[in-house]
Amino acid sequence: MLFPSDLASFLDLIRQHGDAAYSFMFAYSASHSLLFGLFAGYAAHSGVLAVGTLIAVCWIGSFAGDTVRFWIGRHYGARLLKRFPTLERGVKTAARLADKHYYWMIMIHRFPHGIRGMAGFAYGMSRLPWSTFLALNFVAAGIWAVAVVMAGYAFGQVSEKLMNDASSTLGIVMLVGFLGLSWYLSKKLEQIAEKS
Repeated sequence: MLFPSDLASFLDLIRQHGDAAYSFMFAYSASHSLLFGLFAGYAAHSGVLAVGTLIAVCWIGSFAGDTVRFWIGRHYGARLLKRFPTLERGVKTAARLADKHYYWMIMIHRFPHGIRGMAGFAYGMSRLPWSTFLALNFVAAGIWAVAVVMAGYAFGQVSEKLMNDASSTLGIVMLVGFLGLSWYLSKKLEQIAEKS
């Protein structure tokens, strides 16, 4: 089977390739965030992934990704903005927010869609000291990892009560709806962040 056609088959595929799933989650947590983390939490509830290992992998991946973006912003930020002017608006928005509210910005920038990729670069281009960034980034990455994985896990608990094995299509519909709602809320947070 090249691509599973139902939720049970998809979870079985993850079970067969657990190490690859953790590696994928590390890489994805380092680059982007929400949707796969939520689904991974759902998979952990189903017993396919270990919830503690998953949280640790997402935490370390998220911390490492933003640390690399901070380093790139610190050393190459101005040159990259000259080379890629389309990134300038996003980076300047994140930098403006970071200048006013760097503590809260670092704590929440992983949640809204669109800000995550730019924020690390913007922090690196700011005057924020490495030590402050690393400490806040470590705490924020942990909060994000626990929140996202446990939200997916909690969704798994709720959906388990609402479906049985015969209605796995309902489970897929509920999962897609949950992920769609998460995406919609992250877009709303992004719009609020851009207005401030």
